[in-house]
Amino acid sequence: MELDHLVVVGQTLEEARAVIEEALGVPMQAGGKHAVFGTHNALLHLADGLYLEAIAKDPDAVPEKTPCWYGLDHHSGSARLTSWACRTSQPQEAAAKWPEAGAAVDLRRGAYHWTMFVPEIGVQPYDGLFPALLSWHSAHPAPQLTPQGCRLQALYVTHPDGARLQTTLQLKDPRLQIATGPAAISAEFETPHGLRRL
Repeated sequence: MELDHLVVVGQTLEEARAVIEEALGVPMQAGGKHAVFGTHNALLHLADGLYLEAIAKDPDAVPEKTPCWYGLDHHSGSARLTSWACRTSQPQEAAAKWPEAGAAVDLRRGAYHWTMFVPEIGVQPYDGLFPALLSWHSAHPAPQLTPQGCRLQALYVTHPDGARLQTTLQLKDPRLQIATGPAAISAEFETPHGLRRL
């Protein structure tokens, strides 16, 4: 299992996209629509095979499945970084190892096809801070995006059960720092304008 992407959610896609563009000082690219959950997104290329996603409910869509993923049914206030995702090439093993990740849902967006594990309530465990697990069945989006000179420097996840979360995941990535504390997530990025934070 390895890091795949980070997620900024908003009440509108325009708001989520603006938060990222203002914070990092670079433009995002149009993404597409997710028919299953009735959402749409925009994407930003990050180095090392990662990307940053802005996502919101699509006001013109009728979702095929509810509740909505990434806790969008419960989102309020300003757009912000709320989630992160990890990819695995062994989804069945991941489902057995991390049953709290949820049930497998087959998803498509244009040419992209993947399976994601989504909890019944639409919110990841650990107050939404457990990573969304996915397995790609198509090409990955990151190489198709235009590089903007951004790279993930560090991802900080804190939770009252941070020690247990770290032990449960056993994810060895020097950029990931899981600690015990109030539930929160933030990230630092190298950008053309210096170090920036979400």
